[in-house]
Amino acid sequence: MDPKIELLAPGGDVDAIKAAIIAGADAVYCGLDTFNARNRAANISFEELVGIIRLAHQYQCQIFLTLNIVILENEFKSLAKLLSKLVNTTLDGVIVQDIGMFHLLTKHFPTLDIHASTQLTTHNIGQIPFLKKLGASRVNLSRELNLREIAALTETGRENDITTEVFVHGSLCIAFSGLCYSTSASVGNSGNRGRCSQACREEYETTESGHNFPLNIKDNSAFFDLPALIEAGVHSFKVEGRIKGASYVHTVIDSFRKQIDGFLATGELLEDGERLYKVFNRDLTNSFLKGDLNQSMFIDNPRDNSKNHLKDKLTHNGLKSISVVQIHDAEQELQTEKSQIQASVNDKIKHLSIEKLPLTLSFSGQLGQPLTITVSTQDFIIGQTQLEDKTFTVQSPSLLTLSDDASIDASSIEKRFKSLNNAEFDLLQLVTDDLAPGLSIPFKELTGLKKQVLLLLNHETPVLPAVELPKLARYPKPETHRPKLSILICDEADIALADVTDADIYFKLPDAYKRGCTKYVEFFKQNPRLIPWFSSVLIGKDFDAALNILEQVRPKLIVTNNTGIANRAYELGIKWIAGPFLNTTNSYALLAMQEQFDCHGAFISNEINQNQIKHIARPANFKMLYSIYHPILLMASRQCFFQQSVGCEKPRIDNGCMLSCDKSTSITNLKGDEFAIDKQKAGYPSIYNQDQFLNTEIIEDLAHLFDGFMIDLTNIGAGDKPSPDKELLIQQFELLLSGQSNLATSLGNIVPKSTVLQYHNGL
Repeated sequence: MDPKIELLAPGGDVDAIKAAIIAGADAVYCGLDTFNARNRAANISFEELVGIIRLAHQYQCQIFLTLNIVILENEFKSLAKLLSKLVNTTLDGVIVQDIGMFHLLTKHFPTLDIHASTQLTTHNIGQIPFLKKLGASRVNLSRELNLREIAALTETGRENDITTEVFVHGSLCIAFSGLCYSTSASVGNSGNRGRCSQACREEYETTESGHNFPLNIKDNSAFFDLPALIEAGVHSFKVEGRIKGASYVHTVIDSFRKQIDGFLATGELLEDGERLYKVFNRDLTNSFLKGDLNQSMFIDNPRDNSKNHLKDKLTHNGLKSISVVQIHDAEQELQTEKSQIQASVNDKIKHLSIEKLPLTLSFSGQLGQPLTITVSTQDFIIGQTQLEDKTFTVQSPSLLTLSDDASIDASSIEKRFKSLNNAEFDLLQLVTDDLAPGLSIPFKELTGLKKQVLLLLNHETPVLPAVELPKLARYPKPETHRPKLSILICDEADIALADVTDADIYFKLPDAYKRGCTKYVEFFKQNPRLIPWFSSVLIGKDFDAALNILEQVRPKLIVTNNTGIANRAYELGIKWIAGPFLNTTNSYALLAMQEQFDCHGAFISNEINQNQIKHIARPANFKMLYSIYHPILLMASRQCFFQQSVGCEKPRIDNGCMLSCDKSTSITNLKGDEFAIDKQKAGYPSIYNQDQFLNTEIIEDLAHLFDGFMIDLTNIGAGDKPSPDKELLIQQFELLLSGQSNLATSLGNIVPKSTVLQYHNGL
């Protein structure tokens, strides 16, 4: 058991961050008003961040900045400016999702410590070394994992000198993080850009099983599982909640602090967790952690459940019949407690200041003497409001001489030293009363003195210059090469389509396998034309089975949506292409995958629009691909979508569900939009948009950028709807790619329910 564990708190605004610090958090993660995955949080400014870092470090608390979204091509210039400022702070780490940002950080900002976000969907042991090679020192594991799976990943983390972080409290996504496109498909509000519209919390038309919130699950809490997580080797216990207020953050962090400290001191859990129910909650569950995915994880109330918990508690305490008066009195008492919590937290944090430090520079010197600068700063003493002076001096190497034309006066001093009025310091005064007039030293020495002052103010760490990113080289494909068609299938019967086309044929492998599965090894050896297509989520034994296929078949080329498979393909020298669910949106991601993992191509994300695509620079000898026809995945889950929609005779998911269940149904929101729920054998439960994605416009707009366009013929997500004739689709798309643009209309008739909205909206 490693007692060196970290309690990591959310900080959506300044007060919440202060509350976390004073409650005993070892670290706080927070976001600026840009480049972070909680745009609904208040967030903080850069100046506030600098003050927060200083305050936190006084309490031995670290600060991690969330930069956990996918990055668009035109944002890297602004991102480089921000990172250039961050490297000159004492920030403790950045939390990252985008593979391109990893590349940018390791190449140009190596002093920043990098943590891999949960948005990277890290769930198997192959992904740990992949992220380590990208530059991560820590990985936030997927929230869907159980204790056994977490222990396996932390062990791999130790082998790769990378720590792990697990969510222990707060809201749960029913979807795999990083793979939820629920509102991106309709209005461009992507969870991969911090704009999650929480479709899983929406009300739907009453389902067959009688539920109005069929996707809403309870909040996560591992409050009583901390010993098991410590035993599993988890380094950081992370609390979710960057859109929650200071009273919530303080209550939860203080409760976990006491629980952790009590256990480490006595070996027992001493806290009962009741305080967690006095702040916002949707009731609490630890079912993912226990690997017990059951119906009780759902709750038909996406709002605060604290009053309902109170009523349940009264009932459990032996009150067989509760009167309206008793309920009212209890609710009033709860509201009073909540107000008291808020008042108490406000009182505790009111003395904590993140204001800029007052700074005064005094210049003195006479003829024949060096120029002396006395620097006076003031810092807050912990827990008090009085100030403590810190003073130091610097002197010029040359002596002051007479000069009529280039004398040092108040104007020239202000010109060179006004930049010290920055995010950290409030430059109150530039005092020149003791500097004799008409004197001078070489102006380069004056600039040198400013640099010396900056060095000393910056804890004797040199101030790093701003990074200007070099222009990326573009390697266009030959103009004579038309984009080639490729098709995706998952039914062995569809191998016959190879007789009607010379298109590349990808065969989609399942998400789950029977133990000892060898079926697909022989299958690919017998069908060498097929290119294996690996899924996004491969957990535990399913990852082992997928690895076995890769290692036994040794295909010439694969497509993978899973970075663990990508890493192993690189180690084996197998050519690989990044699939569309790796969320590739920029040139730097292409460079990272090519330079570090010998990637040979990538599908560009379907979340971005024409303008966002066209600026992506192709590396040399690298293929750019795009899916022009496919079902639109909104979300995939480890939990069952049928329990709350049509009902299921099984109260919980068992080992056979993944391999044998192949149900389909639909749910309809209150706007009348219908969504298909689809469960393939050996696949995760998934929800799809009512329309297929059909983008023929990109062929006219951007064919010169792409080596290939793919069509998905798997029938996945179609539910009970008939699918178009596959041979006809192939024929029509091939003619379209050959230049017969008039076929776009006929394709629209063949696929009557289609949309191209994502290509128009973008991110």
